[in-house]
Amino acid sequence: MASESYQKFIVNNRTRINCYLNTALWLFVITGPAIALGIAAGIFPHTDYATCLGIAIFMAVLAGVHLILLRRLPKSILTSVFALTALDALIVYMTYCHVNINLTWFLVPLLSILFCDRRLYFYALITNYVFMLAATWATAPYYVELDAHFENALSYFFNIMGGYTIETLVMAVAGYMIVKLSADYFAGLFRQQEIIEDQEKSEQERMGVLDSMAEIYDNVNLISFVDNTEMSLRDPEQVKHVIDMPAQTHTLMNQRIMGQVMPDQMDDFLEFTNITTVRERLNRKKIISADFIDVVSGWFRAQYITVEAAPDGRPDLVIYTTRNVDDEKRREEHLVRLSMTDELTRLYNRRRFEEDLDECRKRQLDNDLVMFSIDINGLKVVNDTMGHAAGDELIKGAADCMLLSIGKVGKVYRTGGDEFMAIIHTEEPECIRERIHEKAREWHGMYSDTIALAVGYASMANHPDATVDDLERIADAEMYAEKNRYYQEAGIDRRRN
Repeated sequence: MASESYQKFIVNNRTRINCYLNTALWLFVITGPAIALGIAAGIFPHTDYATCLGIAIFMAVLAGVHLILLRRLPKSILTSVFALTALDALIVYMTYCHVNINLTWFLVPLLSILFCDRRLYFYALITNYVFMLAATWATAPYYVELDAHFENALSYFFNIMGGYTIETLVMAVAGYMIVKLSADYFAGLFRQQEIIEDQEKSEQERMGVLDSMAEIYDNVNLISFVDNTEMSLRDPEQVKHVIDMPAQTHTLMNQRIMGQVMPDQMDDFLEFTNITTVRERLNRKKIISADFIDVVSGWFRAQYITVEAAPDGRPDLVIYTTRNVDDEKRREEHLVRLSMTDELTRLYNRRRFEEDLDECRKRQLDNDLVMFSIDINGLKVVNDTMGHAAGDELIKGAADCMLLSIGKVGKVYRTGGDEFMAIIHTEEPECIRERIHEKAREWHGMYSDTIALAVGYASMANHPDATVDDLERIADAEMYAEKNRYYQEAGIDRRRN
């Protein structure tokens, strides 16, 4: 199917040829005066001046009509058909009037080839043959009188038309081949042009995307594994640099960046940015990324993005980008902290406690590890008599006492309503327990003046063969033992309300 560009070319070409044919028709108007000069010079003895005037008027009318069509329908096939028919009519007129000018009948089909249109060519060929047939039949009686070789007008007609028919057939085949080759050639040119334009458009769109990426990211590197080059899109000059794959493991951009990466992340950074392994790691993937810390600006994200890939899935063209994500990381860390934090006390919650226990289960426990279990005494009574606001005040007060006592040597978790756990590294757990009780004795609230805590602990030093779960159970048992002693000393029967 012909492309839209080719069809547009055919239409525009038809307009140009129509203009040329109109010029030719106007030039044929002067054929009459030219023949008149030939009559005066004795060149055309069989033609008179009336014929000359008739040719001039006839062609002026045809040229005028064609001009009107050209102005109103410059791209129309009708305008082209009229011009070709007018030329055939001129040849018939001159033949009938015995003007001895050797104007070939095949001029019109030859001119129609210029349109590169099979329809116009076959119209010109068939119409030309019909006019040729009519003109030969009309002039046969005249020419048979001049040539004694023919018995009658009919034999003359068949003799002449036999030659014309053979020439027409030859013209039909040769002309068709010329029109077909020309049309196919131009159609191929326009298809190729469209492919080139599509490629250019695609390239412009791709470069537009890359330019947009260059504005978003801090660094943007275009890496080609076809010719082993890299080019910074943030560089105004955009100079390509050759990557020496056998000897070079990192691009120039990464060689600059690695000087700012945190030392403890350097090995991971070098592994991720190793240019010799990028193609394999990106095989059949659109993107790979990793986050690192810049010693100056904080967290940044490095990404390799596939732009073009070979049939086997390995990338041929890759974009390498870096972008500062420090704010994003801080928001992420904040959300993680919220998910791991108790809303009331801002201590770590049960979820974080379980995760830290899992970490302890995976490794050998330190000898100074101590597990604390802490509970508020009498919280239910306060809730029942003074309300939950007073109860919440006790819970927050207990959290403050533990945080002030434990400080940076461990983590404190709220694992239930009035239940707390702490994982601490210390060689003096008894001192910490006494400090918790001391802070509790010093505490005063708006609803309650006092707070009493039951504290139990278990240490690796005292239980060297225990697991972290064993320490939790021992700490809980000690906490409940201290709680029972508190109620006994206070004379409170916990079985009664």
